[in-house]
Amino acid sequence: MKSKTKKIGVLATGALLVGSAWANPAEDAAPIADRSDTASIPSVTVSATRRSASLQSVPVAVSVIDGEQLAQANRNSIDTIIQEVPSATFRQQGGNKDSTIFVRGIGTISTSPGVEPTVSTVVDGVVFARPGQATLDLLDIDRIEILRGPQGTLFGKNASSGVLNVIGRKPGEQASGYVDASWYEGNEKRVRAGVSGAIAPGVVRGSLTALYADYDGNVDNIHAGGKLSGNLNGYDRKGARARVDITPNKEVDITLIADYLRSNASPSLTAYKSTSAPFSAALAPVVASAENRQVVTDIPSDIRDTNKGLSAQVDWRLGGHTLTSITAVRDWDNAQYTSTSAIGNAAETGRITAAYPATRDIGTVDFRQVSQEVRLASPKDRFVDYVVGAYYLHGKDRETYQRLVTTNVFNAGRADYGVKNDSYSLFGESTINFAADWRAIAGARWTKDELFYDHVRTSTSTAAFPGVQPAVQNSGSTSEDGYSGRLGLQYDVSSSVNSYATYSRGYKGPAYNVFFNMLARDTLALKPETSDSFELGLKTSAFDRRLTANLAVFHTSYDNYQANFYDTVGGTVITRLINAGKVSTRGVELDVSARPTRQFTLSGALAYTDAKIDNFNCPPAATASCNLNGQPLPFSPKWKAFTRANYALTLQNGLIADFSADYAYQSKTQFDLFQSPDAIQGAYGIVNASIALSSPVGGWRIALVGKNLANKSYATNLVTSTGYVTRTVPRDDERYVGLTARKEF
Repeated sequence: MKSKTKKIGVLATGALLVGSAWANPAEDAAPIADRSDTASIPSVTVSATRRSASLQSVPVAVSVIDGEQLAQANRNSIDTIIQEVPSATFRQQGGNKDSTIFVRGIGTISTSPGVEPTVSTVVDGVVFARPGQATLDLLDIDRIEILRGPQGTLFGKNASSGVLNVIGRKPGEQASGYVDASWYEGNEKRVRAGVSGAIAPGVVRGSLTALYADYDGNVDNIHAGGKLSGNLNGYDRKGARARVDITPNKEVDITLIADYLRSNASPSLTAYKSTSAPFSAALAPVVASAENRQVVTDIPSDIRDTNKGLSAQVDWRLGGHTLTSITAVRDWDNAQYTSTSAIGNAAETGRITAAYPATRDIGTVDFRQVSQEVRLASPKDRFVDYVVGAYYLHGKDRETYQRLVTTNVFNAGRADYGVKNDSYSLFGESTINFAADWRAIAGARWTKDELFYDHVRTSTSTAAFPGVQPAVQNSGSTSEDGYSGRLGLQYDVSSSVNSYATYSRGYKGPAYNVFFNMLARDTLALKPETSDSFELGLKTSAFDRRLTANLAVFHTSYDNYQANFYDTVGGTVITRLINAGKVSTRGVELDVSARPTRQFTLSGALAYTDAKIDNFNCPPAATASCNLNGQPLPFSPKWKAFTRANYALTLQNGLIADFSADYAYQSKTQFDLFQSPDAIQGAYGIVNASIALSSPVGGWRIALVGKNLANKSYATNLVTSTGYVTRTVPRDDERYVGLTARKEF
């Protein structure tokens, strides 16, 4: 019963932001008179330096979010958790393969398998080579660490603006289990269940977690097509995660993890604005507006994902050193059935014109990766502490893409293409402890990238038609060596004040713009993207750790920035991935957390980010405007903030009443690199709240959750096209409420 009391006490008291980290105090049942130091903010351990350390001690700007708190707040995927991290934003357009994470205003927008992300996603020590692999449901998560700024020294080449580090929950020694369920308006349902405990006491521990979730969606298809009418923009997901921890002796720990997740989704962009009378007429009876959640289509989107993997981690302690090996294989299968037309009614030819053809896109992704990492960590608290290692990743991607186009005639194109990449690296970082209160940091990473692609496109027409270029066949390969690293100084002003200054060099490998409409000029490899970053940080605590405040000031410049350039070829708008030139980001980040009493916690995070284009390289023969110098980068609001208040009241009968509210704000955001005035989302704020009742002794918790209580409609992406603008509709585009319940045993 003791473990139940502790766990549910954690859940009942909510979450606390500690230097941008959520921690869970569990001592609230004690009398107020006995509180003494029990109101202090608990220490949070992170793995930002590839070894466990206190958040307040690491010379890195890190945001940490508790996994259980995310589940309670109905934030169950990467796009929803970003609301809690002011330094990060998320872009989704269509399916998961089109998703991008931005940190400090920097991210890579491309659907090409020949391009790496700028923000690396790492799950239980395994790097996910494609960002779409990690945009599904989060399952059995202990915490998520968002490392801000270039992290290439320890985390790899595709971390030139940050890392999303996901850490799963470890199985416990004592047998336990839980079931939690939730229901929200819109017929959103979630059920999770898990068991954990010793299989062989003291030697083998295991856990198994399963998930089922579905949601009808918040976009209404009013097409009079029988089964085709109804809600879109929803999903259904099924998954499981198994973990076994083996400790055969005091020197060795072995962790085996298997995970599987399957998802079907119907993401739908709605008409946001019409700039053409013919389009408005064709769209009727739907009316384009900023709050429109209706479509009229007989070809709704259908996106299917299967994501699975196996990993084995071995930690071997040798005379104070720790040798770590992580071996992993992952598979990601993605199938997308979407429409690029906002009208999209192939059966109703009265709606189809040359300007607004009916289109149907069918694409598949078959991606496999194998990775191996070996690293050695020295004992701590010596004159020189270090981590050194080697890393290898092999990725193989095969894709097909078909586009069916109907105007007054039917035409189609198909492309078959693939990418193979091999990446090798050696890395190391050391901390030189000159004295108890100051130290130096030095690290470097060498990376060799080998990249190969092939591409074949066929077409029913020898000339270009809307959305499809003529037949073409090509292939190519490239190889590059790159370097990243970090230098810094760290000084402990006092036992409660830690300061640091660092310089980081980031590197992102070469790229090919391999996609459906690839042309001959896309066959040249893009140069690697590099970055130079300077950061000053201050991490403090006061009043017996009842208050913490962390501050980071940064400036990062990027050369050969890899970006999508929209161009017109044969009357069709296409994307061209280019080395766009120089961009930069600078800003200030502040994280504050206060716990004046055991019952009340207040936390906040604020980020000012000025991400802009310094010098844009206009590609030869470009038809689009290149006058972009000084303009903001897309998906980068200058101001973003998140704050949460929580009050936990212990009742006389031993139950705990938990009151929580949070507010997320961001200033206006430009979604278009080319600065379209129609692609600007105005400033907005979202208010959420919850009321919970729990029993630490009985092992149960129930909660009433309210999302977007001010009923604010907003867009997470605005896409401009000839004659109209469409928007991505978020889950909390309007007010909704729900109930959650959890029982532990």
